[in-house]
Amino acid sequence: MSRKVFTIIGMVVLLAWSCGSNKDQSGVSENAVVQKADGTLSLDVDKATCYSDKINPASNTAEWNVVVSKPGTFRVWLSSATKDTTKLSYSNSVKLSLLDKFLEVNPVCDKVVLNSGDVSLPYYRADSYMGSLYISEPGEYSIQVISEKVMPKEAVHLEPSASDDTRLMSVILTPLSR
Repeated sequence: MSRKVFTIIGMVVLLAWSCGSNKDQSGVSENAVVQKADGTLSLDVDKATCYSDKINPASNTAEWNVVVSKPGTFRVWLSSATKDTTKLSYSNSVKLSLLDKFLEVNPVCDKVVLNSGDVSLPYYRADSYMGSLYISEPGEYSIQVISEKVMPKEAVHLEPSASDDTRLMSVILTPLSR
């Protein structure tokens, strides 16, 4: 009799333990960026998983897991901190990938955001339009950006050099309204 009770208790404990995972109860990964109520996705480089290559910084990568609850077409903007809004100093194009969708652009300053709390002098916030993406279904996706301006967190806090006139701060996906 006691063997059956221990077996049943063991099975219940095993079943309860096996139903757990790395996701919270809503099914969302722990570090995922959740879409805002207005449909915007704001992806801060400081909160991304970053990979840096000192030998070839053009392959520096930032990656985010995002949860899209309102699919549709999104405008993609790169937000940079820069000392010179007329020349952003990107040596290479910036690449963004989402599933089989791919955008690539040589960033230029399309708009300067005045009084931005994201940066302090001598830097200014400059946003660059990258293009648009269509996400057909709600779900969790991985977005990856490759650029020499993706700086590891440790490098951002070091003494700036002349080559640090610009750095990538975030990627912003804004929904197209119909």
